[in-house]
Amino acid sequence: MTEKTILLVCGGGASSGFMAQNIRKAAKKRNIELNIIARSESEVEEYLNEIQVLLIGPHLSYMEVDLQAKVSAYNIKAAVIPQTIYGLLDGNKGLDLILELLGEK
Repeated sequence: MTEKTILLVCGGGASSGFMAQNIRKAAKKRNIELNIIARSESEVEEYLNEIQVLLIGPHLSYMEVDLQAKVSAYNIKAAVIPQTIYGLLDGNKGLDLILELLGEK
């Protein structure tokens, strides 16, 4: 599997930074190469040519339709991270979600 780039967005980028870090750790333990970037949702357009998956913080679920519309033309998979995963900053379950979206699970 070639390295995939995942963009995680939340309002300010702080909580998604912790989530991204935990997913990185989980991926490293499983020997999966992923590039995970955490940013504010206002920066999504800057990454459209780089990412394969867009993960949306649960508190931004109201933006899912708009974000899906932005990324669909680029063949980017997008999903809202379930609160059960995000609230616990569960890197393993976050990684499972990414692999599912990529069709590699």
